[in-house]
Amino acid sequence: MSENCTHDCGSCGENCGSRTQEQTSFLEKLHPASSVKKVIGVVSGKGGVGKSLVTSLLAVKMNSKGYRTAILDADITGPSIPKAFGIGEEVGMTQIDGANLMVPATSSTGIQIMSANLLLEHDTDPVIWRGPVIAGAVKQFWSETLWKDIDYMFVDMPPGTGDVPLTVFQSLPVSGIVIVTSPQELVSMIVGKAVNMAKKMDIPILGIVENMSYLECPDCGKRIAVFGESHIDDVAAEYEIPVLAKIPIQPRTAKMVDEGSVEYLEEDWLLEAVEKLEK
Repeated sequence: MSENCTHDCGSCGENCGSRTQEQTSFLEKLHPASSVKKVIGVVSGKGGVGKSLVTSLLAVKMNSKGYRTAILDADITGPSIPKAFGIGEEVGMTQIDGANLMVPATSSTGIQIMSANLLLEHDTDPVIWRGPVIAGAVKQFWSETLWKDIDYMFVDMPPGTGDVPLTVFQSLPVSGIVIVTSPQELVSMIVGKAVNMAKKMDIPILGIVENMSYLECPDCGKRIAVFGESHIDDVAAEYEIPVLAKIPIQPRTAKMVDEGSVEYLEEDWLLEAVEKLEK
């Protein structure tokens, strides 16, 4: 320590043993009028595995248990959350203490939702942005939106380990992640990428959800492995993470999502995941 030390490590370039600020925080601050207690990321190593479905169902289940829930749709170029909830209106604006804040849309059961599709004139308009602009939009959804008394916010992230997942892990106070996958041979490699990224970023892994796990015959009840036998238990054991759910292929599920009524899909697939979140 220098004899002229002011104990303000933030303005000091010395590398002494008495530093109290070891690294710079990249966390984006919420507006003082917003409140979010827990942030849960929903991730996948590849696309098309049902990550948005799992995000929606987790938010719905936690909301049904009396928690105030929200979804931040961080899949900027492929946003599907508003469609699943039947929301088409544009995001509102309000001004608080001189700051302009976006007001998230609210689903019919009270889930607050922020998505790029709510900013577009038509929901089929493409978002043709480069990575840094997309990452900046995610930060704005967090810091420039009026989130009202949220107990659990679920962040629907784009697949892979690129700009947006990195931005979310660095900029939002993520309490943990849920990994979503499907029952194919390459699942171990794909899950491994998500697991290793989370470990590098010191993000707790709450567990793994397998979507499209099986098809149940409506006549005899036999479970048919449409995409081959599941390897999820072996993969979970390999990476020492719990399996939270195995969601079946169900035409009714797809129909309700397409109709915008995912909130009214009454299934118990994610009960274990909900218990994990509560703990």
